[in-house]
Amino acid sequence: MRSTTRGALIAVVALTPALLFAGPALAAAPSTAPATVTAGSAATDPKPVEEMTEEELRFAVVRILADADPVRDRGVVREANKALDGTVDDLRAFLTTGYAVAQDEDNSVQIFRILADKDSGKAVYREAVKAVEGTPADRRAFLETGYRVAQAEDDRVAIARILADPTISDALRAAAGAALDDGSPEAVRYFLEVGQYEVDR
Repeated sequence: MRSTTRGALIAVVALTPALLFAGPALAAAPSTAPATVTAGSAATDPKPVEEMTEEELRFAVVRILADADPVRDRGVVREANKALDGTVDDLRAFLTTGYAVAQDEDNSVQIFRILADKDSGKAVYREAVKAVEGTPADRRAFLETGYRVAQAEDDRVAIARILADPTISDALRAAAGAALDDGSPEAVRYFLEVGQYEVDR
């Protein structure tokens, strides 16, 4: 495990310059998980891909391209455009396998950016490394739900550290305790970002 984790870290270091210039950096602790492209209605048609006409294939790819974010989904945008510039076989190949491969590329870039963020907490880092070492489904699951859950774990640790300080005010202690009692990722994140500054410290 250590060797694979070390490999992931090396990849982070190597990719960091390119990733930082690939678009706006992810927030260190967003209230929701970063958006991710998933196979959906844009790539779905009642007719099997192998039976689609060229016009239907092009329309399906154009729908995917229209739904893609030009910054976050660069792999999907690049491969969709290649397919549109290519042959019928290229269009069919993109819809059959290329789309999913490009999605995973974009998801991997998002996770590497999270790993490269010095403000990522231990739980986020741990789960991000697991996702990098896992399958495309693991990476998608991390971005859709795992990141949010891991961030909440880190947030609860941060609140516990605040509560461990004997010098904080009763108001701050009560607000921190209320956030932990609520238990939701949104509540603990709100306290750290906003709530703690609304009370007498």
